[in-house]
Amino acid sequence: MPSGDSEKVRYCARFSYLWLKFSLIIYSTVFWTIDFLNDNIRRGIENYYDDLDFKNIMDFVQKQFKCCGAEDYRDWTKNQYHDCNAPGPLACGVPYTCCFRNTTEVVNTMCGYKTMDKERLSVQNIIYVRGCTNAVLIWLMDNYTIMAGILLGILLPQFLGVLLTLLYITRVQDAIEEYSATDGLLGPGATPRVEAASAGCCMCYPN
Repeated sequence: MPSGDSEKVRYCARFSYLWLKFSLIIYSTVFWTIDFLNDNIRRGIENYYDDLDFKNIMDFVQKQFKCCGAEDYRDWTKNQYHDCNAPGPLACGVPYTCCFRNTTEVVNTMCGYKTMDKERLSVQNIIYVRGCTNAVLIWLMDNYTIMAGILLGILLPQFLGVLLTLLYITRVQDAIEEYSATDGLLGPGATPRVEAASAGCCMCYPN
């Protein structure tokens, strides 16, 4: 096989490997992000009444995105006041921000009373049963044009930097190997001629 064809095959193989690795990183990052968000929201739910900042954010998200909890409304069992084994009127219930919005001016703060021990179908007309993580991700997907632009602006320069660095390192290694092989054939006093070749994904296309 000519040296030019072997270099092209080498570059194509490395470029394909890099692209596959990048795709796997993105794929795994999405599922890691979902688990990470769910775990952090559940930890925040445990201190819902003690952390005023989290409480305001969680109330806003549940009202704005029409959701309840992290993965679903049963995540509120993580809170000591909403757990079904807890004493008090909040036991086995969810905050009023999980409820469908009232048409009256007076807010019914007990609208989520005794809902966590019931099935989803029986309470889906009273409270929001879907989790806020999925609700926010669905909103992001519905507004994918804006999010794609933001992600491309952040990730694309970094990806291109990594790609160009790897291609440069590959070219340097090839030049070192070619120099070593030529030096061994011509002798220690000979000066090898190393031709510079363009590197990049365009080498993968047929001439």
